[in-house]
Amino acid sequence: MKIALQLGLIPGSTTADKAKWCADNGVQGIELGAFGVAHDLLYKQAEEINGLVPISSVCGNSTPDGTPSFHFLNPDKEIRQACIEGCQSVLTFCGQVGAVGQIVPPIFGGRLVPDLSPLMSGEELQEKLMIAVTEQLGLFAAEKGTLFMLEPLNRYEQHYLRTQADGMRIMDAVSKEARQGLGLLSDFFHMHIEETDTPAAFRAAKGYTTAVHLADNTRLEPGTGDIDFVAGFKALKETGFSGFMAYECGISGDDKEQSLKKSLAFVREAL
Repeated sequence: MKIALQLGLIPGSTTADKAKWCADNGVQGIELGAFGVAHDLLYKQAEEINGLVPISSVCGNSTPDGTPSFHFLNPDKEIRQACIEGCQSVLTFCGQVGAVGQIVPPIFGGRLVPDLSPLMSGEELQEKLMIAVTEQLGLFAAEKGTLFMLEPLNRYEQHYLRTQADGMRIMDAVSKEARQGLGLLSDFFHMHIEETDTPAAFRAAKGYTTAVHLADNTRLEPGTGDIDFVAGFKALKETGFSGFMAYECGISGDDKEQSLKKSLAFVREAL
């Protein structure tokens, strides 16, 4: 398993500086963000990284001009289509730079699609829409040689897709061809809230998990809380997972570089 850091967490004043810091400190990947980032900037960041360390993934979604867009389940067709096209632009980038894929929570807040009972409940309609969108983006990602990765979030951030089983259910509902372009992002922090047994959830998601996010229960760097990373890593190894695990968290203390180095040592020891 390989340790990655989100770009914003890495010490350095430029993207090139950050890439060098990763190389010098044994960090094996960089996760870029698409939250409010114009897509041409992603290409500029990739140029600055210049292959010094791999780009592991891109987290989040936006339209090409950088407007955050998590409207995959919006009932307004134009809004939804703009979100999908933004995602396709990011997936194209991921394929071009050799990233594992794009990490996407499909919706924030409550359900937006209407309740059409007795024809169909709002929950049923939302599920069917999610499957249809995932089918479309799975096929697109597969064509680009990358993955559209679903990220379950905890109940305080996302009402829909909260557990690993939720993501697996959607992945199982699409065609065989679309499934080739899909993955599951498993996040220690969110799982600590939503799963009753995180190691067991990792084992159940064997063959589904394609990337991991690292954060302690404090939402700070691993080693600042009480999550049992040893047990989680052991379960991941048992499933054959060997991919990137990217820090997605805050960094504690006044000397953030030192806190980050301490946490990296903690994760390596846990591994």
